[in-house]
Amino acid sequence: PCIECNRKVRFRALLERADRLGCDLLVTGHHARVVEDADGFRLRRGRDPAKDQSYVLYMLGQAQLSRIRLPIGELTKDEVRARAAELGLRVAHKPDSQDLCFVGAGDYRTLLRRIRPEVVAPGDVVDVDGTVLGRHDGTAGFTVGQRRGLGIAVGERRYVVEVRPETRTVVVGRREDLLAPGCVVEDVSFVAGSPPSDLGVEVQIRYRAAPVPARLHREADGRWFVEFAEPIEAPAPGQAAVFYRGDEVLGGGTIAARR
Repeated sequence: PCIECNRKVRFRALLERADRLGCDLLVTGHHARVVEDADGFRLRRGRDPAKDQSYVLYMLGQAQLSRIRLPIGELTKDEVRARAAELGLRVAHKPDSQDLCFVGAGDYRTLLRRIRPEVVAPGDVVDVDGTVLGRHDGTAGFTVGQRRGLGIAVGERRYVVEVRPETRTVVVGRREDLLAPGCVVEDVSFVAGSPPSDLGVEVQIRYRAAPVPARLHREADGRWFVEFAEPIEAPAPGQAAVFYRGDEVLGGGTIAARR
């Protein structure tokens, strides 16, 4: 949700609003950095690695970066809090939020029941061979790689290998079933406007995951195949795959399938 919010609200609707107001720049509180050099604008990780938000900004291009300022990206969270306290801001000691923004009353499950009731409907939990192992109360409660809270007892550890919302099915398997040599990524964009000449990158497949070495391959249908240097666990369809080189964001897209 953060990525789509940034794509459609913060950096589309807000910039459009800025245009109507005659504003040149948009300043946000993201922990990331925009750096300008002779080749244009680059997006880099924030100075505070524990709070870095560059992963959710990969879709930004040159036109947007030229109008964005991210001052907090140069500071650690402790430095931000200290500065807020100096200024007498009431949010200086406010706990970090872990909730989904703009939900209002209730939590994300309440929202899903209203807008996507099919993902909170009961269905089957099956093994990788299709054997039904139990039932669940909604696919929204599961994510690829999950081990706890599966609601089944089979005598050995099982992990969520795949979630199929269209059939309300959760597929579980052994840990080795999570391994994938690569993944297909769609709706790919690059910060510079085009892919780098060297397609050897580091890819991050979750918000707090460590980046891993990989190589990008353009496919005939316009999607990209991300080949990991070594198989990794649980690349999950729907998550973002973000391409880095060091602390620089090169681009990214949405994981469509593991392969």
